[in-house]
Amino acid sequence: MPTLNKIRSALSWASPQESTDPRLAALRLAITAFFAMDGFLFAGWVVRIPAIKEQTGASAGSLGLALLGVSAGAVAFMMLTGRLCRRFGSHAVTVWSGGAMALSIILPPLTGSATALGLVLLVFGAAYGSLNVAMNSAAVDLIGALRRPVMPSFHAAFSLGGMVGAGLGGLIAGGLSPTVHLLLLAVIGLLVTAVAGRTLLTHPAPAAPEQLPADGGPERPRGPSGAGRTRRPVLVFGLIALCTAYGEGAMADWGALHLSQDLAAGPGLSAAGYAVFALAMTAGRLSGTAVVQRIGPARALVAGGTTATAGLLLGALAPAAWAVCLGFAVAGLGLANIFPIAIARAGEAGGPGGVAAASTVGYGGMLLGPPAIGFLAEAFGLPAALTTLALLSAVAVLIAYVTRGAHHTGRT
Repeated sequence: MPTLNKIRSALSWASPQESTDPRLAALRLAITAFFAMDGFLFAGWVVRIPAIKEQTGASAGSLGLALLGVSAGAVAFMMLTGRLCRRFGSHAVTVWSGGAMALSIILPPLTGSATALGLVLLVFGAAYGSLNVAMNSAAVDLIGALRRPVMPSFHAAFSLGGMVGAGLGGLIAGGLSPTVHLLLLAVIGLLVTAVAGRTLLTHPAPAAPEQLPADGGPERPRGPSGAGRTRRPVLVFGLIALCTAYGEGAMADWGALHLSQDLAAGPGLSAAGYAVFALAMTAGRLSGTAVVQRIGPARALVAGGTTATAGLLLGALAPAAWAVCLGFAVAGLGLANIFPIAIARAGEAGGPGGVAAASTVGYGGMLLGPPAIGFLAEAFGLPAALTTLALLSAVAVLIAYVTRGAHHTGRT
């Protein structure tokens, strides 16, 4: 019975703190909306990549170079966003970044060459990177006040938004041009930003974990010695996040193209490949809090990485579209909780600074993966290039297993 009650508590949406403080519940809903919008808009861009590739006449290599614009813009603004959050607050930066991402998604279908595409993707990437760091920082502050490991639920909203965005894209890909499609998504993004942003701008962020330790114990050690003790686990979790985010980002940008180019799948089925991946990630993340509380973060990381490795291999090498989609689903289920666990554990080890560092490293993997796949596809073919996703996932499993002692610091 105690175990059953524990699982029920993990699966429930509201925490005791939210029940007694409506402000926390409102903030959680608003931050969740930004995560969902982020996934929705990003998936809308992803499913139109094949059409925009054809429109610009880009080869696999030049498309990979253009996609590097997303990476460069995002990584540059991720480092800047940390400073902006400290100066203006994570809530304000989340709102402005959300509006910028909604507006910038209009730009890619307006280009006529790979060079122009790469330049506008710098802008899109800057907005995307800034939003991800800002909303993760806002989520960390809220988690510290809730005293409950609910980070997977925020990332579940991102995956759910991605699933809806990919599914909608698959339905309308044959009837609407990329320009009209992405313009509609921009309008939706601006509406979500206006509604959810009002809540964030009205309510200040709760006390950060340094002021409100999740375990109720003393504050984390400060000064040079404390920094030294936290730097190693933050690096470990950042590397785990990078290895798995590489696969998540590459799946988003190259999964649909693999189905359409290598297996002659139509626009709808190509979009469905990413949709089932996002659906599996959503299902895995919705149960993520219960999984972590049940088996612990170290075992969850190893089990998830092993499952993802098998699914990614199947998705890359299967000769039939249905088998590729099955592999994508298995990979999504395995990858589901690795990134949010790594980010949350980095926060426990190093506070908001640890979250910012691990997020930057992790999202760097997500954004550098797609162009790397493009260069490898040019040289060896896309199926062979996609096998590197499974390789990096296996590396994450190895890191998580070898450094499993680092997962016992802090509170799950």
